[in-house]
Amino acid sequence: MPILPTAPEVPTVKGPDAWFTGDVWFDVVAAPPAPSRLRVNAVHFSPGAHTFWHRHAHGQTLHVTEGVARVGTRDGAVVELRPGQTHWTPPGEWHWHGAAPTTFMTHLAMWEAGGDSDRPDTEWADEVTDEQYGA
Repeated sequence: MPILPTAPEVPTVKGPDAWFTGDVWFDVVAAPPAPSRLRVNAVHFSPGAHTFWHRHAHGQTLHVTEGVARVGTRDGAVVELRPGQTHWTPPGEWHWHGAAPTTFMTHLAMWEAGGDSDRPDTEWADEVTDEQYGA
């Protein structure tokens, strides 16, 4: 029964500018070997920081552990989540998520990787506009 590596073996990573607006860091919580496709990251957002538009081949679950989160979809809907709340984004739905303007926020991001050779588990797109974030 193996124990998977954690920090300091797996260091905190700065979120790339091609995927995030603002300062974001993440810690890999779980990425077990195949055949498992489970991926879990603890993602830490500075106030106002958020992802670009993206979608997941198998959907994504977000569980907020601290702060206030915002999640938006292409239809213009934006919801706020507080610690202990969980949000599910269905497979293929374009969305973004991040911290509210005045608070740090951490969530667990959970999704399935791989499984489909013709499409990536996460597809990234354009930056979220200020109007979309503030809706």
